[in-house]
Amino acid sequence: MPEAADEANARPGAHMSAEIAAQPQMFADLLAAHAAVAEVAARITERRPRFVLLAARGSSDHAALYAKYLTEVLLELPAGLVSASSTTLYGARPDLREVLVITVSQSGGSPDLVEVTRTARECGATTVAVTNTPHSQLNTVAELSVDVRAGAEQAVAATKTYSATLLSLYLLVDAVRGGSGAAAASVPDLASSTLESTRTGVEDAVARYRFADEIVTTGRGYSLATASEAALKLAETSYVSARSYSGADLLHGPVAAVDADTAVLAMISSGHGGGAMREVLEAVHARDADLCAIGSAARTVGASHRIEIPECAEELAPVLEVLPVQRLALGLALAKGEDPDHPRGLRKETRTR
Repeated sequence: MPEAADEANARPGAHMSAEIAAQPQMFADLLAAHAAVAEVAARITERRPRFVLLAARGSSDHAALYAKYLTEVLLELPAGLVSASSTTLYGARPDLREVLVITVSQSGGSPDLVEVTRTARECGATTVAVTNTPHSQLNTVAELSVDVRAGAEQAVAATKTYSATLLSLYLLVDAVRGGSGAAAASVPDLASSTLESTRTGVEDAVARYRFADEIVTTGRGYSLATASEAALKLAETSYVSARSYSGADLLHGPVAAVDADTAVLAMISSGHGGGAMREVLEAVHARDADLCAIGSAARTVGASHRIEIPECAEELAPVLEVLPVQRLALGLALAKGEDPDHPRGLRKETRTR
């Protein structure tokens, strides 16, 4: 019934809901295309880069932050995030020989990222585009490219393109170190389990936080990317004042502003990053904040609310952690009478220079 399908797609949040649900199969499709990522990794390995720079904006910037941790921990190479304006506004042309520049952009059309990538290649860098748009301008200027294979995304808020980018970056970095991607083989099944097992916890969290005016998100290590993405998703879909902090930074001052009127979403999965969050959450709990712990180690800390996810390798946890976060953003937007498919004043692609 075409009319029924059109009516279903017209419901607020219909696209975002469908795209969240599509992620397990998308992960499986991405893993099946591992050979293409391995080819790019082989080219990178031949160049033996000594430093990695990552360029991105918006949700892709959080994926780049995740890749920074992957690079520093798994490859033991120094990594940094590009300041695009040093090129686009100030015209800087640094010596980038022996540097790998990875530009992450779902659309591949942001003028500043295209300019940064073109300049980096001219300055001697090995350039890689990681994008959901394989025929984009970014792919034209980059030497190498990785297709995140998420398919068309209708909702303005990125969901499946974000998680597909995370998994693509993991597979790329893992292949550069000589891995086969085997540790990620269970991700599709774990994602299905996460979406199903967290449904009630997310619904309870929506009811709990629908009237929250201020939310702080926090995490450490790999999960800092999830905390950053959580703040963005909540701000752009529910118009909540959401701020993200590294757990370490939260203790260095901002925790003083946390009180009983503050909702705190803490990412805490098994591993070194989650372990380092315990002191942080003790401080937050002592200030009577309403704490929601999200992750495979959520059950191990004192919290007002918990959303537990299945356990996996720590470096893959952000791929799963973000799923209930996306559902929470969707649910809060709908509870507030908003349409997260079409946030006020936002477009799918933001063009900056």
